[in-house]
Amino acid sequence: MKTLITGGSVFTKYGFRQMDIVLADGRVFDLVPEFDHNKADRVIRCDNSFIIPGFVDAHVHLREPGAEYKETIRTGTEAAARGGYTAVCAMPNLSPAPVDAQSLQQELDIIDRDAVIKVYPYGAITSDQSGRGKLSDMDSMAGKVIAFSDDGKGIQTTELMSEAMRKAKKLGKIITAHCEDESWLPEGGCMREGTISRELGLPGIPPESEWTQAERDLDLERMIEGSYHICHVSTKETVELVRQAKKDGVDVTCETAPHYLVLCDRDIENDGRFKMNPPLGTEEDREALREGLIDGTIDMIATDHAPHSEEEKSKGLARSAFGITGLETAFPVLFTELVLGGIISMEKLVKLMSVNPRKRFFTREDEDIKGYLDKGQIADITVLDINDEYKIDPETFASKGKSTPFAGMEVRGRVLLTMSEGKIVYRSKETNDE
Repeated sequence: MKTLITGGSVFTKYGFRQMDIVLADGRVFDLVPEFDHNKADRVIRCDNSFIIPGFVDAHVHLREPGAEYKETIRTGTEAAARGGYTAVCAMPNLSPAPVDAQSLQQELDIIDRDAVIKVYPYGAITSDQSGRGKLSDMDSMAGKVIAFSDDGKGIQTTELMSEAMRKAKKLGKIITAHCEDESWLPEGGCMREGTISRELGLPGIPPESEWTQAERDLDLERMIEGSYHICHVSTKETVELVRQAKKDGVDVTCETAPHYLVLCDRDIENDGRFKMNPPLGTEEDREALREGLIDGTIDMIATDHAPHSEEEKSKGLARSAFGITGLETAFPVLFTELVLGGIISMEKLVKLMSVNPRKRFFTREDEDIKGYLDKGQIADITVLDINDEYKIDPETFASKGKSTPFAGMEVRGRVLLTMSEGKIVYRSKETNDE
């Protein structure tokens, strides 16, 4: 059966080109300027759209097993599909945490049963996913995890991180680090330390809690020469550390998130939807992150999708849980603020959200790691309407988590269609079959 998607501009190795794209058996069958509609079993018209490789999010929290009231693999992947994602990498702060083959298998079984897109789990670095103690059984998980991380917790000692890096190198895996030195954390810290935290009278988290641990880890990697990835970069100091490490030849990549690129501490309201970890930085931090996107220091944008219940996010900045939802707002927010704002091009945004995470994390022979659409590629495809204007309404989210700092924001750009291996996993009412 052949499916034709017509009317759009396709992301190819030469950039965007007005082409018809034909799918068959879960792959791209053909890319041509014009395909005979009579030779297709199904024709989907997506006029004036962008057709791209599906987004990949290297950093999500799906909460299952252990906290299904916040999110499930089913609802989380439905939210991802609605946001244009065809693959997500799921962090290990679960119950039980994936610390050995047996506990990992519990998560894999649910993924096999319920996920509507591809889900690649992380294995925990430590035996109780605490950032302390001893290493998890990394050997038994290596063949079934995308990388190793204790996200939500920084690895608190140099000795333990060194041991983890050496083990990951031996296994051919990446260490993905939540950089947070807990010795810098004040009691009740809920936002970035600075002028705004003092004005609000709230305990501030200093930027040193992030960048000092990043600095330690990068120094270790200079010696160990493994593969290292930094989660949710939020400070100007971390950006500069990564920039220098890349110049030194360290195998390091990093991500930031939409909220750090669009917002800063001056945007904060005393509302749980503005509480995330790490917290929003200063205007200087935001500008450094944008510069990092432009010059390639920052490799990708991940959402750090971290849903909580309404009650957990309804207690103001001081008492609400850390974390916001992000899968369904990432593209429209980034397109509106960064592309329409003239900071980066649409092609650059696709590379940050789709191409670069594939190239960094997808190394298996059966994965599409080119990052552009071509004959023979797996048909993980997202179709985008860049003209639709609307306000973000969390009540329309597929995710159980409704807490976002972007609620009410006027944006442009919407996902029309998401396909995983040629199968439609999300479709808006704006697309039509002929």
